[in-house]
Amino acid sequence: MNPPTDPPLAVAVYRERRERLLAALRAAGGGVAVVRTAPELARNRDTDYPYRHDSYFYYLTGFTEPQAFIVLDAEARDDEPASLLFCRPKNAERETWEGFHFGPEAARDAFGFDAAFSVDEIDTELPRLIADAPALHYLFAQSGELDGKIRGWLDAVRSQSRSGIAAPVALVDLTPKLDDMRLFKDPHEVAIMRRAAQISAEAHRRAMSVCRPGMTEYELEAELLYTFRRRGAQGPAYGSIVAAGANACVLHYPAGNAVLRDDELVLIDAACELDGYASDITRTFPANGRFSSPQRELYDIVLAAQQAAIDTTRPGVSFEAPHDAAVRVLAQGLLDTGIIARERFSSVDDVIAERAYARFYMHRTGHWLGMDVHDCGDYRDRGAPRDAQGALPWRTLAASMTLTIEPGLYIRAAEDVPERYWDIGIRIEDDAVVTETGCELLSRDVPVQADEIEALMLASRTAQP
Repeated sequence: MNPPTDPPLAVAVYRERRERLLAALRAAGGGVAVVRTAPELARNRDTDYPYRHDSYFYYLTGFTEPQAFIVLDAEARDDEPASLLFCRPKNAERETWEGFHFGPEAARDAFGFDAAFSVDEIDTELPRLIADAPALHYLFAQSGELDGKIRGWLDAVRSQSRSGIAAPVALVDLTPKLDDMRLFKDPHEVAIMRRAAQISAEAHRRAMSVCRPGMTEYELEAELLYTFRRRGAQGPAYGSIVAAGANACVLHYPAGNAVLRDDELVLIDAACELDGYASDITRTFPANGRFSSPQRELYDIVLAAQQAAIDTTRPGVSFEAPHDAAVRVLAQGLLDTGIIARERFSSVDDVIAERAYARFYMHRTGHWLGMDVHDCGDYRDRGAPRDAQGALPWRTLAASMTLTIEPGLYIRAAEDVPERYWDIGIRIEDDAVVTETGCELLSRDVPVQADEIEALMLASRTAQP
């Protein structure tokens, strides 16, 4: 059976990441690191969920097959392998059902490892590799199964203590080192994320173009999923949110069977995953192609809040700074519309100090983005001193970090809220990479200005016979 048509992408990129991690391990006193990919999961009876590799494992390997481990040996001498892969052996019968598997020898060459073994040999090889190593590094709490294997390997080494062989005296969580590596995106990663955002933007444009009152949420979701796959993405990066009317006030509402009404907005938070990297886009638009006056009022407030956050996103500011900028604009808008009564709050500062806005804006303005839609990495600086309240300071933004910028307003029907704004939910979200001077938006191939959205939707209607 032949290997895949497309060779593994950027083998040198993955090899360089392994070398960086090995250097970090040596600088920290040495040891051996073990990272396992994700297990296959049964969906029901004899059917599995579509397989998706572990992000940490893929970051270091580019290898997408299940039942695999990577071992990095910082104790290896110059003539010994330091980067080892354990994967499924070749099995012609299994390939008849599942397709091509690399096998150890081909995987070693294709993915740039020093050595490779069958995964069936790991319980024999790991005790040998960690014997006399000062530390064993792995991702804590990744799975109970891995924890059990770790204990078994350590016990196997300890059983040789009378022969003068010692087990590692330290178990070290590998997560912080890998998180800090993954937080900063290299050009290879940014290029994939840019393409993922372009595909997702096309899907949003398609949804806007075909949207008509009387459609269901799931029909719009189908248009999104069609575009993701048609343009080469592996699938959605997360469960698609397609929310009509009041459903948009539910933050993680899944696309359901609600019918789009003529006078309602539609909120779509959906994006694809491409070659292991996520995009994340939200747009809100009128089902009939034209914003009503109250819808436009709130939409322009959210858009202004997003622009304030974008303008603030640059190297040297705290992760919290874009959120603070967005909150100030949203708080002012809530006062100006009377959604928050001026009788209770005389100024924006009062609204912010008492968090009165949180009733209508209850999430943060962004999150890290990368291999995972809510990507890894600390939001606070764990190496800095705590303040008087015991909190760590927010992390400082730096070039090549990637994050979302996504303010919103969610106005549920309530007696103390002007009725014209009832059940309006709006969120606007784009993907950004921090540059040396500011940030670049990766996802602006889909309209964001209200006039541009209306123009796109009007053009799709007039173009129909």
